[in-house]
Amino acid sequence: MLRAVSGCRRPGGRGGPGPAERAALWEARHHAFYALKALYPEHTSLSTDLCVPLQHLPEIIAFTRAQVDGAGLHASLLGHVGDGNFHVLFHARPDDQDTWTRIEAVYDRMIAQTLALGGTCSGEHGVGLHKRRFLAQEHAGALELMRDLKALLDPRGLLNPGKILPDPESGAASE
Repeated sequence: MLRAVSGCRRPGGRGGPGPAERAALWEARHHAFYALKALYPEHTSLSTDLCVPLQHLPEIIAFTRAQVDGAGLHASLLGHVGDGNFHVLFHARPDDQDTWTRIEAVYDRMIAQTLALGGTCSGEHGVGLHKRRFLAQEHAGALELMRDLKALLDPRGLLNPGKILPDPESGAASE
């Protein structure tokens, strides 16, 4: 993998890995998640998905590492960062409420910092239940349009009922 990545450092940033090396890099990236999960088989995992403009990537990575370390957590950072997208794999025993509380607090701070840097709380895997409360901060002007489109396309509320779009008044999930 290092040989393939070193090709990206050629003058001008061109002449990176060929098709076979790219395929090997993508395969390694795909398996990284499962390899990291296998390190702690008795733990439950939470994988994040955040994206910032490329010029802010070093800043958000340093911020994230400092938050993880400062909270006394163990987490792995990985991703396909060429598009500003990165993932953090948190883990803890399912019954370790103290650690899960710290994980959620760090994740919330990561999202807030990502948004402050002009990024998005949902790089590629969707909003999900955890991040829906950040939609108002990220897309305040478009939420009513999103609700209208959802109502137009799903008038009976059958698709993901109670998920994604926060309630206009409370920020909670809407039906």
